[in-house]
Amino acid sequence: MFLRYYDDITKVVHNCCIYAILWHYVLNGRGKQMVRGLYTAYTGMVNEQKRLDVISNNLANSATIGYKTQNVTSQSFKDMMAYKIRDGSNEYVDQAIGNMNLGVKIGETYMDWVQGSLRETGNTYDIAIEGNGFFAVKVAFANGEEETMYTRNGKFTITREGYLVDCDGNHIQGAGGDIQIPTDAAEIAIKNNGNIYADGVLVDTIALSDFTDYDYLELYGENMYRPVDGATEMASDASMLQGFTEQSNVNVIDQMVSMITITRAYEANQKMIQTQDTLIGKAVNDVGKV
Repeated sequence: MFLRYYDDITKVVHNCCIYAILWHYVLNGRGKQMVRGLYTAYTGMVNEQKRLDVISNNLANSATIGYKTQNVTSQSFKDMMAYKIRDGSNEYVDQAIGNMNLGVKIGETYMDWVQGSLRETGNTYDIAIEGNGFFAVKVAFANGEEETMYTRNGKFTITREGYLVDCDGNHIQGAGGDIQIPTDAAEIAIKNNGNIYADGVLVDTIALSDFTDYDYLELYGENMYRPVDGATEMASDASMLQGFTEQSNVNVIDQMVSMITITRAYEANQKMIQTQDTLIGKAVNDVGKV
């Protein structure tokens, strides 16, 4: 249902800009500012479009293992003092009439780091983190460069050579670098502390990392994270469960309710633009004749 609003929002936002500029020139003859009501409604619809994008992404990833819900905040532009100028009823003295606001914008996008539910799969190489922490993954780029990133997605498998990799083939990191498991081992056991045993012999230990402040992690792809300047890495005290995966923490019902709220806000802004357009049309066509 909500997807049909994308085209509408884009068209209306474009028309808002045209209306605002056009009517300003008609009424004022100068291009210094837009008609305020149209501009305020325009910023409201842009804000709702961005919020809808975030919610759509959450719903699309509700079944993605280890995915964390994204949320956004909205904030208004700075208030401005409004003045009544050249008013003949007040001896042409400028008079302050109060503050006004010019619209709304996206404040910030943030992650909900609450742990998702654990689901038992029984697969040997599925691992869930119970607590705070991330798997370290070595990601190889097309240009040959490599970078260590972090994820909560513990859906792993092994290659023909025995390397433990994620669903994209990126190597999972252990105490000794890339984790390699004997392919001829009859039994693979992964303990809560990350120790990997092949037929009772310790092979490697899965590396878990944590960070003092998750605000210094930026999202890469669907559910990988890259530390940015200021990130402080530390050891994780989380435990690992073999044969389990952590599900996304997306609450589908909450996201659907938010989507409906956004749709109503968008429609309200759309009606505001229609009303403003009608008023401006009357001002030009009817009042201008007097």
